[in-house]
Amino acid sequence: QVQLVESGGGLVQAGGSLRLSCAASGRTFSLLHMGWFRHTPGKEREFVATISRSGIITKYAESVKGRFTISRDNGKNTMYLQMNGLKPEDTAAYYCAANFAASDYVGPPTYDYWGQGTQVTVSS
Repeated sequence: QVQLVESGGGLVQAGGSLRLSCAASGRTFSLLHMGWFRHTPGKEREFVATISRSGIITKYAESVKGRFTISRDNGKNTMYLQMNGLKPEDTAAYYCAANFAASDYVGPPTYDYWGQGTQVTVSS
């Protein structure tokens, strides 16, 4: 199984930046497609971004395009979400997700493994 641990959340003012990290266990990180989701109580879980096994292919929700950047370092078994220009509506618990993939990217990805989340709060 794959264990995922998010970190980097916190409280930030609107317009600020945060970088989230997702550390994965095991030696098979390069075989995983990865994604970020976010959830606010009372609302449905929302897709944020996804990244292919190699990191070459990335996809973003329209609401975060141009502000967030997803990346990965397969040598460190870590995925990142750089969040710039944060808005109050970005406030949510952010979750790292992963699943094994047979090729670099076949969309839409599905995810079998999830982290526990890290809270991002953006003040107005």
